[in-house]
Amino acid sequence: MSKFKDLVGNFNRNEFRSLNAEITFNEYLELCYANPGLLRNAWQTLYEMIIEKGCRPVEEYRKTYMHYNFFDDVELPIIGLTPTKDALVKFIKGAAGGYGTEKRILLLHGPVGSSKSTICRLLKRGLEKFSKTEAGAWYSFKWVNLPTGSDGIYNDTECECPMHEQPLKLLPLAIRTPIVDELNKIFEDIMPEDRRSDLYRLRCNDELDPLCKKFMNSLMKRYDGDLEKVLENHIRVIRKTFSESDRCGIATFQPKDEKNQDSTELTGDINFRQIGNFGLDSDPRAFSFDGEFCVGNRGLIEFIEVLKLDTAFLYDLLGASQEQSIKPKKFAQVSIDEAIIGHSVHSITPIPHLYRGVLDVLPISELVNLDVGHLQVFSVNEETKQIELTPVKNVFSHEFEGEWVHNQQDGEELVTTPNHSVYDENLQTFKPGQDQESRICRVELPLDVILNYPKTDRWNNFYANAPEELLAPSAN
Repeated sequence: MSKFKDLVGNFNRNEFRSLNAEITFNEYLELCYANPGLLRNAWQTLYEMIIEKGCRPVEEYRKTYMHYNFFDDVELPIIGLTPTKDALVKFIKGAAGGYGTEKRILLLHGPVGSSKSTICRLLKRGLEKFSKTEAGAWYSFKWVNLPTGSDGIYNDTECECPMHEQPLKLLPLAIRTPIVDELNKIFEDIMPEDRRSDLYRLRCNDELDPLCKKFMNSLMKRYDGDLEKVLENHIRVIRKTFSESDRCGIATFQPKDEKNQDSTELTGDINFRQIGNFGLDSDPRAFSFDGEFCVGNRGLIEFIEVLKLDTAFLYDLLGASQEQSIKPKKFAQVSIDEAIIGHSVHSITPIPHLYRGVLDVLPISELVNLDVGHLQVFSVNEETKQIELTPVKNVFSHEFEGEWVHNQQDGEELVTTPNHSVYDENLQTFKPGQDQESRICRVELPLDVILNYPKTDRWNNFYANAPEELLAPSAN
């Protein structure tokens, strides 16, 4: 019994209360005036999360970049890729400032092992941790004391906002706009001098989701337009934390079989059990706002293998990115606030190699035509554990009519024949056709090798994100 008490005694009850706090709308409004940062949108939250860890200028290949400590995470470190990480944060900063990139999909595109899915995982885990701090706190709301019964407006007395909306959206735009202007002035005044260049404008000019709008309109009619009574009697502001597993503010979408998937997985679908209660399938109370875009609102949505999506999904992506809205069945456009990040491997992944003293990239189907006596590929030396250029003994190509094996790793896919062997992370061979659990060894090219050889235009295009000095052909 004493052991049990020791265990439960380690539970931080004060932290639990803080992360699950419920306050009145008036108290939340006072919080906003004390901390205008509570109005940050999704991109601004991402940027603050990264900047909070600090940054410093570094020089690589005679160019200066910013090194962001956020990527030095103990559990998911992103080693190297300094130019890529610098460009990534610049993209996020531009989106936070409203300079146009917030209307774009952030696409991470490259070969297997280039940290695309790792960057996405780090951003998602970072949001989860950041939202548990005071600097990253964010709030939504729930409806309470809803009228039920024959003359009610819902079949339950409480209902949490299904899209984690910003509580200030409960105010009519005419009232909300001057409040947001005041908060922006306060936000500018309290911004430290060394962060002035990062100053962005807080915004809150969208409408509520259809369900909350339905509740608000119904209650306003019952109270004869008394907004104060509606907010006091039926709104409780609640603190939220980002959680991928709880589907709160972080969503992940992965393409599946075309026959078993449609666009309602992104926007939500009709809840047929509720149609009998509310009569119409166009009633927002008879709709499940559980699509990935709804789940990821106020946070981030990750699209795995985004370039392999069915065409039907691209229309939803276009509206979500360009218009920052989605179109559920039988509803008007619904505003969303989320960072959209997609990643995908090359459809036919070229293999980096050295041929006749020149670095190049070609798929295996073309490597088979080269003279193997002059061909070297990058592989792991089992004794030194280092990446080295290794002579190729032979390249075989033959027709295969059996069933291909699809091995998934971090959202990326390795397609092999059943008897094909690959190396795992411990440099032990395994067959993906028989072992779907082992993780495939990732190979990163050594920079000293890359610098010491001339390169083809194909190589330069393939590594287009690398520094110019790294890509420039060396003298023979």
